[in-house]
Amino acid sequence: MKNFLKRNKNTPLVRGVRKTRYSWHLFSGKVESAYEEMVELAIQRTIRVTERIKLLNLIKLLTFLAVIYVFIFTIINKNARTGLVFAHDTMNMRVVILGFVVLGANILYTLWQIYLTLRYKVYKPQSDEKLPTCVIIVPAYNEGKQVYPSLMSILKSDYPADKLEIVTINDGSSDDTLEWMNKAAKDSKGRIKVIDLEKNQGKRNAIYQGVLNSDAEIFVTVDSDSELLPDAIRNLVSPFVTDKRVGGVAGNIRVLNLNEGLIPHMLDVSFVFGFEFTRSAQSRIRSVFCTPGALSAYRKDLLLPLLPAWVDEKFLGKPANIGEDRGISNLILEHGYDIVYQRNAVAFTKVPTGYLGLCKMFIRWARSNFRENFSMMRFAFKRHSWNWIGLQINLFMQFVWMFTPMIFIGTSVYCVAKDALAFFYSVITVIMLWSTIPAFFYACRYSKNESLWSYVYGLFNFFALFWIAPYSLLTIHKSGWLTRDPSKEEKPAEEKKEN
Repeated sequence: MKNFLKRNKNTPLVRGVRKTRYSWHLFSGKVESAYEEMVELAIQRTIRVTERIKLLNLIKLLTFLAVIYVFIFTIINKNARTGLVFAHDTMNMRVVILGFVVLGANILYTLWQIYLTLRYKVYKPQSDEKLPTCVIIVPAYNEGKQVYPSLMSILKSDYPADKLEIVTINDGSSDDTLEWMNKAAKDSKGRIKVIDLEKNQGKRNAIYQGVLNSDAEIFVTVDSDSELLPDAIRNLVSPFVTDKRVGGVAGNIRVLNLNEGLIPHMLDVSFVFGFEFTRSAQSRIRSVFCTPGALSAYRKDLLLPLLPAWVDEKFLGKPANIGEDRGISNLILEHGYDIVYQRNAVAFTKVPTGYLGLCKMFIRWARSNFRENFSMMRFAFKRHSWNWIGLQINLFMQFVWMFTPMIFIGTSVYCVAKDALAFFYSVITVIMLWSTIPAFFYACRYSKNESLWSYVYGLFNFFALFWIAPYSLLTIHKSGWLTRDPSKEEKPAEEKKEN
């Protein structure tokens, strides 16, 4: 082994090993396990260094893109016949200044997010003896056959069976969801418990019923259209063991149905950036904004007294049937606990494959985000630690993104009227440049070819989904789930609650 290290002394692996505190005598045949541990440490260090280099390259790329953008905008200003930019045109200058202010804020914010992501670390998975008791709650409404593979994936988890409960709740489904739940329970030989609610009462209530039917220390929520990797639950729950300030943990969500069209491919790149970049940065300041329903874990003793108010939460006097994930995250943060993200706790979830379904999903997400952003104002500025200042910056940017589309629509109409060609050239250039950031991030972590979907999604988002945010803000009072039982979507919120 010593000769092996000498022959490969210039490789990153051996350089990493030599920097450990272990002595050369450990490489004798008598302590083979110590050598293997050293190699594992070296491999992990090499991975961390590689990821750090990739993200540092992303910082350089972002700086380069900003310079290119300024250069292109200057050329357009100088050479366009009518021009979007005239020094003597006060209105044009205001549009340009507003654009550069928004762009500058986003660049500075992204650089800060990159810095936080560079410092992100996952919590190490804990041994069986240290893991707490845990209940997995899977609510379902009109999910049909998909609930079965979801439950089976949980059953295959490497979590200690004697510490793991699985509870699935049929929330008044009108299809064969209950039949598939019962089949899963039978095939699990009693490990899966089925709760059948005759009347649909909403996802919040379904989760609450699952919590009440368990004595576990930690409860985990999993969507009925999600499938987990075997180590997902262990990795997800591990932060609770070593960090008593953690009240919630967000999992890493990827797209399950990639082979069902263009939209799933685009969303997968978006999900990777939204989770592995954005939530990594939020986790570094211990305030992840949203614990996704597809896979998240919570400390039961903290939330049990708060759940009744969460279940009965109202918005503008009507039941808040959407945004249960953002709502529960706000509760945790408001009561002084932290929320972190576990990149190595992976779940795959089904996403819409058609334009209409995609719009409905985004509208629901946007409405719940807008509501919970306003709700965070109750407590966001009452603390002043460094991490809490980070939360305040994130919330401020959320409001910028909320209202920017409203302003952009008006300025776009003006710019198109002045010079449509120059406007579209500028917009497409910025979209392509900005899409390079998630594309580069995805390419570093996964596939270079798949990363190209970031550019497709950037153009698709601008031209086909630009109306989502303004429409959602104007209809923020509506609480329909939209993606279940379309014939009833327009009923008042008091008459319909859905998962």
